[in-house]
Amino acid sequence: MRIGIYGGTFDPVHRGHTAMLENAVRAAELDRVIVLPDRIPPHKAADKLVRGEDRLNMCRLAFEGFDNVTVSDWEIRQQGKSYSVLTLRHFHEVYPDDRLYFIMGSDMLLSFHKWYLYEEILSLAAIAAVSRCDDDSPRLEAYADSLRAKGAEIIISKAEPFEVSSTDIRQRLTAGGDCTDVMDKKVLEYIKTHKLYK
Repeated sequence: MRIGIYGGTFDPVHRGHTAMLENAVRAAELDRVIVLPDRIPPHKAADKLVRGEDRLNMCRLAFEGFDNVTVSDWEIRQQGKSYSVLTLRHFHEVYPDDRLYFIMGSDMLLSFHKWYLYEEILSLAAIAAVSRCDDDSPRLEAYADSLRAKGAEIIISKAEPFEVSSTDIRQRLTAGGDCTDVMDKKVLEYIKTHKLYK
């Protein structure tokens, strides 16, 4: 079985996240995907991160219509920073006979050599990178080739550009702006009910 591992802060989860998952499933021919909101992201400041339970619930709402997608609280339940290598070690133990595919955006792939124990990550999983902008293709392929030279399996696919970031969306939500164009209605209702991003 080919299992996608899809982590992120998902603060909040938006249509760019769901589109990336759909793209990775097609490109890597995944049989199932495990979505994992992280506890403390190693790559960004997390002092104003919405509670893990809320991000978990928003992900459950955003991905509930997807076949063979499970939202896991494994990273949320861990202590300390959510290093990807620890997550992949865990799921490699849980699914020793299956092939793991680590889903990420192309921007993350381009700084992958800076990740904690990145070479071990490459031994535990293939990388399914999704590009959402046209101008990174030559650099992305060259970088992917450098990782392939180390024995890594890297799949790169193209997705429709998504121009709004989670930071932009949080600012819109805080200002009371309309986010129906970039977010699932059920997620927006959850945010409103629980008074998040106020």
